[in-house]
Amino acid sequence: MADVAPKRVVQRGLWFDEFEIGVVYEHRPGRTITEADNVLFTTLTMNTQALHLDAAFSEALPPFHQRLVNSMFTLSTLVGLSVAQLTQGTIVANLGFSEIAFPKPLFHGDTLYAETVVTDLRESKSRPGEGIVTFAHTGRNQHGDIVATATRKTLVRRSPAAGSPEDPA
Repeated sequence: MADVAPKRVVQRGLWFDEFEIGVVYEHRPGRTITEADNVLFTTLTMNTQALHLDAAFSEALPPFHQRLVNSMFTLSTLVGLSVAQLTQGTIVANLGFSEIAFPKPLFHGDTLYAETVVTDLRESKSRPGEGIVTFAHTGRNQHGDIVATATRKTLVRRSPAAGSPEDPA
């Protein structure tokens, strides 16, 4: 048998042309949030909120009686969980976030699961070969409770022309 180069598949997100409005993308695996995650993110971002850092303070406050995971960490993780499936290597830029909400908190030890629905697609008027994709991200804890939602607009590359590399640098 002759030496034949193995077929290679490079993990990437979707090209603009591959997205469809209304499709629900479930991002797995989820991410269990630890105390170390929360404390590190909170201190790295200079957020001195005692609800994230001070166990004794938080335990004394109703209604949760425990520290809350920093909502910006929740948002960052929610979006991060979508990257490999949707935008890895195909995104040009995040254009903006809107309609961000945190209906329930996350706590240390909770697992965040993410899903995304494509809500709008349009070709860029000013950037040929690119399009704008609007995502509605939803984060749920291990009980199925919605803990975060966000709308995100992104600029995404169109599929490369035949014969050009699939992994533009």
